[in-house]
Amino acid sequence: MSKNIVWPQKSKELHSNHFDSTVWNDYKFRDDDIIISTYAKTGTTWIQQIVSQLIFDGEEGLPVADMSPWLDLRVPPKDVKLAEVEAQTHRRFIKTHLPVEALVFSPKVKYLYIARDGRDVVWSLYNHHSTANDLWYEALNETPGLVGPPMTKPVDSIVRYYHEWLDNDGYPFWSFWENIRSWWEVRHLPNVMLVHFSNLKKDMPKEILRIAGFLDIDINEEKWHEILQHCSFDYMKANATPSVPLGGAFWDGGAEQFIYKGVNGRWRGLLNATEIKKYDGLAVKELGKECAAWLTTGEIS
Repeated sequence: MSKNIVWPQKSKELHSNHFDSTVWNDYKFRDDDIIISTYAKTGTTWIQQIVSQLIFDGEEGLPVADMSPWLDLRVPPKDVKLAEVEAQTHRRFIKTHLPVEALVFSPKVKYLYIARDGRDVVWSLYNHHSTANDLWYEALNETPGLVGPPMTKPVDSIVRYYHEWLDNDGYPFWSFWENIRSWWEVRHLPNVMLVHFSNLKKDMPKEILRIAGFLDIDINEEKWHEILQHCSFDYMKANATPSVPLGGAFWDGGAEQFIYKGVNGRWRGLLNATEIKKYDGLAVKELGKECAAWLTTGEIS
């Protein structure tokens, strides 16, 4: 890789009811690592499944959630998580929800970033939050090391939830605009690839081939059918338990509730024109026209 590239440098730590970004300070990179980065509810589990299928040649029943842990989630403690990933012998594919500036960024590994229109994110996030059970709240709020306010039950209106999330930039989770903006700004780096949820929905085989090329993985044509089948929404919904943290124990309805609808546009018909424009205006203000357009359509001009 070019010696003239200015690589991102870590400039902040993020601590919250979810995050402990300091874990990356002690993470020992391997040159073939894959870091899967997202905001949340943008297709994270889908990308993890795709990468696992590419690495393991279409193998069925992989415990993807265990193989690809969310490293900066502060539960369990970082020393436990670091020991687990250090013991892995396969090509590692690690999950993060951090913006670039809170990561230790390695020039040698590959970064896959998947994004989705923020309105679709909110609708999926509301399902995630509203079906979380007492075990979820206990893990986040009662594990030592909590920083900031504890997680509480969501409001009972998804439209109100949408406004709270927009008005407070990701509340009650973390900043949406910072996350998108930080990865968009490094999209030209040779070890960063942007993926859009809409493009995966529109032409999954094409996107999987693009991801395989980026990761330098040769696809076994005899396994191509199995790979596509195992990455389909219907298959993942029916076989959700291995892909979801703790097999879905944190959510009422289990793993199948975690992998919920997998569709876009559920906000249409529920948001009025003014509420839709509110998001559009904020997207342009926070991200600029080009990035906002990509986030909405998946197309880069």
